[in-house]
Amino acid sequence: MEDAIRVEGLTKRFGSFTAVDDVSFCVKSGEIFGILGPNGAGKTTTLEIIEGLQRPNQGQVSVLGLDVLRQPAQIKARIGVQLQSSAYYDYLSLREILVLLGSFYPKRLAPDPLLKQVGLLDQATQRVKHLSGGQKQRFTVAASLINDPELVILDEPTTGLDPQARRNLWDLIREIHQRGVTVVLTTHYMEEAEALCQRLAIMDRGRLVAVDTPQNLINRLETTYTVKLVVPAPLTEDQIISLNGGVSSIQTVERNTYLLRLHQAPEALDTVLQTIVGSKIRLDHLEIGPVTLEDVFLELTGNELRD
Repeated sequence: MEDAIRVEGLTKRFGSFTAVDDVSFCVKSGEIFGILGPNGAGKTTTLEIIEGLQRPNQGQVSVLGLDVLRQPAQIKARIGVQLQSSAYYDYLSLREILVLLGSFYPKRLAPDPLLKQVGLLDQATQRVKHLSGGQKQRFTVAASLINDPELVILDEPTTGLDPQARRNLWDLIREIHQRGVTVVLTTHYMEEAEALCQRLAIMDRGRLVAVDTPQNLINRLETTYTVKLVVPAPLTEDQIISLNGGVSSIQTVERNTYLLRLHQAPEALDTVLQTIVGSKIRLDHLEIGPVTLEDVFLELTGNELRD
């Protein structure tokens, strides 16, 4: 099956600053593909080039088999885009906005079934300014679907939403995908990437550092467990040295809080727990968990995922 998106050697500079640095990846037709990274990683700039909103300094991009520089109008007719921030006419209702947006495309959907799909049919006659944060995000997704696109691009779709609204939007994204639509989204939420994406591209400081399924990325790590220690007083140097057996890294997360990454489990976990007792390390809190994409990001970039 033809790739929905193919990016080769993409570079974008703003003056002396390189926002996207020689990035290459492809998105398969029919998948949910995520671009994961902190703010400033180059995610949005990459999407803006794919959408035809920015011109690259170098590289080639094709969308649905079309060249973004030579065939932008044909591409825009077949894709849907939800930007990080959107503005609509204050004096138009939700239904009227969708009718207006649909008039720009040769192919369009009826507004009411679309509003029903995103759970906003009862608000069809309201203005955008009267919607809650979660409702506004769902409406921007509805607006991106008005032309019945083959590919939908969602840029940080759940930023600023409370947990319930975020999960409601996840359900909507899954529903869109189940109709056969290819979905590309950017996020800096690890949980979101693991819950939604079939494959991920991890970006940091404009560069692509890995592309794979979430589970394959996690399986690359030698680390098998993380142990979070919260202690009443900072660990002494001797106590830190005593914990090193079976520990691939010890990180001070904040004052009196330490994150240990373990390899060769379960033996390493047994060793660490015995060391805590033997070294008389007093604990306020102990938390043991499996490795996550956060650990993958730290391993690949040397940094925690920054907001």
